[in-house]
Amino acid sequence: MSGSLRSRSTTGALSIVLSYFFLLGSLCISPVTAQETPPPVKSAADYYVDHLPGAPLPLLRMHAGHIEVAPEHHGNLFFWQFENRHIGKTQRTVLWLNGGPGCSSLDGAMLELGPYRVEGDNLRLLNGSWDEYANLVFVDQPVGTGFSYVDTNSYLHELDQVADHMKIFLEKYFAIFPEHSADDLYIAGESYAGQYIPYIAKAILDRNKKAGKPWNLKGIMIGNGWIAPNEQYLAYLPYAYKENMIQANTPEAETVEKTVAACNEALSKNPKEQINTRACERILNDVLRVTHEMSSMNGQCYNMYDIRKTDVYNSCGMNWPGELPITQKYLKRKEVASALHINPDKVTGWRECNDEVNRQLSAANSPPSVELLPDILAEIPVLLFSGDRDFICNHLGTEAFINKLSFNGGNGFETSPGVTAPKLDWTFDGEPAGIYQSARNLTYVLVYNSSHMVPYDYPDRSRDMLDRFIGVDYSSVAGSVPEDSAIDGLPGAKNETRAQQQRLDQARWDAYYRSGEVALVVVLIAAGLWAWFLIRSRRANGYKGLFGGDDDDNNRGLSNGILHRKGRDVEAADFDEAELDDLAGSRQKGRYEDRDEDRFDVGDDYDSDDVGEEHVKNKANGLSK
Repeated sequence: MSGSLRSRSTTGALSIVLSYFFLLGSLCISPVTAQETPPPVKSAADYYVDHLPGAPLPLLRMHAGHIEVAPEHHGNLFFWQFENRHIGKTQRTVLWLNGGPGCSSLDGAMLELGPYRVEGDNLRLLNGSWDEYANLVFVDQPVGTGFSYVDTNSYLHELDQVADHMKIFLEKYFAIFPEHSADDLYIAGESYAGQYIPYIAKAILDRNKKAGKPWNLKGIMIGNGWIAPNEQYLAYLPYAYKENMIQANTPEAETVEKTVAACNEALSKNPKEQINTRACERILNDVLRVTHEMSSMNGQCYNMYDIRKTDVYNSCGMNWPGELPITQKYLKRKEVASALHINPDKVTGWRECNDEVNRQLSAANSPPSVELLPDILAEIPVLLFSGDRDFICNHLGTEAFINKLSFNGGNGFETSPGVTAPKLDWTFDGEPAGIYQSARNLTYVLVYNSSHMVPYDYPDRSRDMLDRFIGVDYSSVAGSVPEDSAIDGLPGAKNETRAQQQRLDQARWDAYYRSGEVALVVVLIAAGLWAWFLIRSRRANGYKGLFGGDDDDNNRGLSNGILHRKGRDVEAADFDEAELDDLAGSRQKGRYEDRDEDRFDVGDDYDSDDVGEEHVKNKANGLSK
């Protein structure tokens, strides 16, 4: 019995002790548990924008807010989504990113291709916005950019980190908006987004090779992109010469040429290409400085984003565009932030560019994105476009690296060894708009009279370029369409893009036939003379022909074999002889040819859409916009 009592007493004491420790433990642990409880999962309704100060009615359908991508550092990316105004058989989503690094994509939303522009205290609708036939999503990234936020000691340093955050963003975005998870996805942007976009695209393509539902990434577009630094650094002085910013054999030219020599020396010492090379960044700064000192500039300097304009030294474009102050004022309004579901704890408000994000994203261990392009081009189409008035990411640099780029079995725009794809004239509303060139999944568009921000200058033309790239068919849509858009001067029914594609194909054949017409006539004349002498010889010997017919019948047969064509009003003068050979039927029709031709089309036959100096250096380093 005594043993039983001892046992029961021990058990009771043990229970009391355990209960005490359990209670104490629960008191200590419960606050931590409460802090670590994940926030409730948001739905699309939580992001729905039901009002927007100053916006005209009826309000466009849109969503906005933050998506968490780095909970351990409170990292959230802000997005603003506009749903397409006309629903088609093929649903498309375009993700837009501005550059910097550290500059908000709301530059794109409010100054370039989004549906609204600020006027006074109100907004007006823009003709030519990109949300006409595609869902449009602007994302402030990396974390810390624009309305996005993160702990101040947790900014990103490398481009693969940027891509990882965007993958997390898209995973959650498609979970919130599952109706868009199967959309054709395109990623577009400008300037330093020329680094972001290829990294993000490659991350998505790699993800799609793994188990799980793939995302339908169909193509990428980069405007005035910073993609291949080595070639683009060395294009500054040639561009300055070409545009008469600097005259050759002058003291100004000598100064910049010395800087170019120092850049070349620095590049030769580092076989591994870098995104930023300090010695080379001085070229841009020196051009702006020496031109500022010219008497003809009256103390001003060139706007590095649009050389048609000048600015006070040493801003040199940082005060551009002129609508920026009023746009910034609008986005800083508390009622606007509330309408866009901005986290009220983010008290700093909207900033166009975050210098700290710029400084931290050094990308010292990230290869330039040009090295990723060949693998990307093997899987999806890429469109590069350049405004010809931009200096900081000028078109000569873009063209230089394209010519050196080896991809899909060729170099640059060659269609076969020694043969280059033709440059086709692009007209819009009856005016020259630019040049298209395409080969093996890559399309390049030079946009005339346009700046670093092409959609800012020409929103309608830029949307025409987008619509061609994503395959919108105007022939069966209601809504805003270009009055007259054509490639290589091809006339035709307005907006009947299938007919236009047929005319484009016919133009290529016409160019071939026209160039060979003289040679064909010479051959036929020679053949006719030979036949005449042969017939006379055989007639002298009584020969009547193989089937016993007379010679007149045989001659008529030969005449019927001559190719007779109606005259066409297609200008073909830009095609050289080598290009004409390439456009003939002898060219192999490979996997990329159909894609390249589609870049000139605004639709697919099967698709129907029915519904300070230091400050300047920072700008040069970060590119901005």
